[in-house]
Amino acid sequence: MLNFDFYNPTQILFGKGRIADLNKVVPADARVLVLYGGGSIKSNGVFAEVMAALAGRTVKEFPGIEPNPSYETLMRAVEIVREEKLDFLLAVGGGSVIDGTKFVAAAANFEGEPWAILETRGRNIKQALPFGTILTLPATGSEMNNGSVITRKSLKAKMAFSSQLVFPKFSILDPAKTFTLPVRQIGNGVVDAYAHIMEQYLTYPVNAPVQDRFAEGLLLTLIEEGPKALANPEDYDVRANIMWCATLALNGLIGAGVPQDWATHMVGHELTALYGLDHAQTLAIVLPGMLRVRKESKRAKLLQYAERIWNITAGTEDARIDEAIKRTQDFFEQMGVKTRLSDYKLGSGNIDEVLQQLESHRMVALGEQRDVTLDVSRKVLELSV
Repeated sequence: MLNFDFYNPTQILFGKGRIADLNKVVPADARVLVLYGGGSIKSNGVFAEVMAALAGRTVKEFPGIEPNPSYETLMRAVEIVREEKLDFLLAVGGGSVIDGTKFVAAAANFEGEPWAILETRGRNIKQALPFGTILTLPATGSEMNNGSVITRKSLKAKMAFSSQLVFPKFSILDPAKTFTLPVRQIGNGVVDAYAHIMEQYLTYPVNAPVQDRFAEGLLLTLIEEGPKALANPEDYDVRANIMWCATLALNGLIGAGVPQDWATHMVGHELTALYGLDHAQTLAIVLPGMLRVRKESKRAKLLQYAERIWNITAGTEDARIDEAIKRTQDFFEQMGVKTRLSDYKLGSGNIDEVLQQLESHRMVALGEQRDVTLDVSRKVLELSV
């Protein structure tokens, strides 16, 4: 096992009816900005519950955070925070709203041009406003980590940052609030969480059985529960298991003391920035090809994955690995998330543009062993057509 530091101060309030507990975790004298996306929280009653729980506080609202939160939109929220002298943020939504809120928290009192936060990946953050979250779309794990990904539309750049100053103070997770999610978002959420686990698990062995078994348990749970969520969207226990899986997939536990990859995510970010694909769609496209191209460097873990997740024990090593990758791809398809560029009207003609973006963003040596060069990324995308 590798050396590691682990720190996670986020309080989780899990279960039915927990929005009412906002009154206990938001300071009574707070001046609050509630940030959300397209407005479904008003039609499904979540917004009314939030406002009731925040009664007595000054509350402003900021709607319209996109599925891939944009710098341009978020800077408008920053201006509201500054003008109204707001001192607490509340993200109500999925990972995009939470990621966007993290940026607003860091940018509100930032000295200089806030884009520098993204350019330095958060290393220059000296302070951030406190914030909490109410999760309505389990997928990204942003509700219990200190990472964020922001898109600047004018540059077609999707950039990540992190800082210990942007952990949520608390996150409320009520599985019942996910019952009305569209099928597409259910599938996306499961695939997103699955890919997060794979980025931390499927690298190379470092004798870390605790992390491995933890990751494998999460993967198996998503495989078991994901199709149930599509078949019976209002099964509380199924939705609870998926919600907690997505949180645990990226709260730091399974990645502590093990090598991490993230090449699939970096390539996927460029597909989103250029063509507007959902984040989970890009992961479903890139991950199978990434595993096939890098089969040798990941051989030991791929064989472990084949046996422990898919019960594949017969055949040659190569045959077992190939079958495990195929079943992974089939599972994404089962969740309604297509796995080829051609499924999204993209193809070989788009590969050079993606590679140019990777190069311009200095993504030329990715992966746990820094061996995912532009040539490797090209091969991955060619297999993904």
